[in-house]
Amino acid sequence: MTAPDFWSDLRLTTQARIGLGRAGDALPTSRVLEFQAAHAAARDAVHMPLDVDAVVADLADLGLGDPVVVSSRAESRSEYLRRPDLGRLPADLSAIPRTEADLGIVLCDGLSPRALAEHGVGLTRALADALGTFTIAPPVVATQARVALGDHVGEALGVGTVLVVIGERPGLSVADSLGIYLTHEPRPGRSDAERNCISNIHPPGGMTYDHAARVTASLVAGARQLGRSGVDLKDSSRELT
Repeated sequence: MTAPDFWSDLRLTTQARIGLGRAGDALPTSRVLEFQAAHAAARDAVHMPLDVDAVVADLADLGLGDPVVVSSRAESRSEYLRRPDLGRLPADLSAIPRTEADLGIVLCDGLSPRALAEHGVGLTRALADALGTFTIAPPVVATQARVALGDHVGEALGVGTVLVVIGERPGLSVADSLGIYLTHEPRPGRSDAERNCISNIHPPGGMTYDHAARVTASLVAGARQLGRSGVDLKDSSRELT
């Protein structure tokens, strides 16, 4: 009779690699193969090119205006990974319209283009629904992009608050997670302490689009009332439920 697996119930509550077992002084072959598959998925998520045309076409159907495509100064994926500083700087923003809207949404490939391809449009739709009382600028798609690129785009759009939807660094349990970085009154030079982050957005295993949008709406309202975002701004969405 096989002894019950102590870890089986715990595995139902987490995607972490726990209770891997052993075969002699090494891991069981199945666990080694699982690790190699997860590592390969993470590497693929980082290096896969974003299908910009498909994302733009789907965004156009949301009715937020004609999407605009920009890129950072990193000219290749390899340079993007080696030079984070270039990913924070825009190559050309001449196509960005000056809107003076309340909000701007910038969709960045980040470290997981796969995450943006799978969840970016669905999350943007949820954000538009949750933030319907605000004016929203046409969406911007940014390639080879880091979070701080959104400061340049937000300033060019003339928006009061910018939301950077970006592919998060893949791990060995999740390779398709998105994050939202909110910056009030965006401009180049803003620090990470002046932003708020909502992470782990990847239904069904992570936060849902609607939940993320609800938290974002609460933070946007709070930022406008407080006059700033960052460490002084707290999520009050739970108080509204």
